[in-house]
Amino acid sequence: MATKSEKAIPKIVWNERKRRFETEDKEAYVEYVVRENGKVMDLVHTYVPSSKRGLGLASHLCGAAFNHAKSHSMSIIPTCSYVSDTYLPRNPTWNSIIYSEDPRSII
Repeated sequence: MATKSEKAIPKIVWNERKRRFETEDKEAYVEYVVRENGKVMDLVHTYVPSSKRGLGLASHLCGAAFNHAKSHSMSIIPTCSYVSDTYLPRNPTWNSIIYSEDPRSII
């Protein structure tokens, strides 16, 4: 039998107007900036209030953003230190959609 102390997967909502993915209560979020004519999503800031830290919310928020980017054929710039230093090392399968400006492609 499930108890309240068991971690349920939180519902993450895309708030296009505020350019962020957020928890249903709007308390935790990852903000982004769209670049390169809509082809790139720059994840600039992740926020989880201290009362909700340690529940995996930041990871779920990033997962929603990466899934959104992939389904819209976008690349990701991991400007936010949580995304670059914590989320990506723990989820290396997402490295395939990380944006890179390859100077060799300007031939």
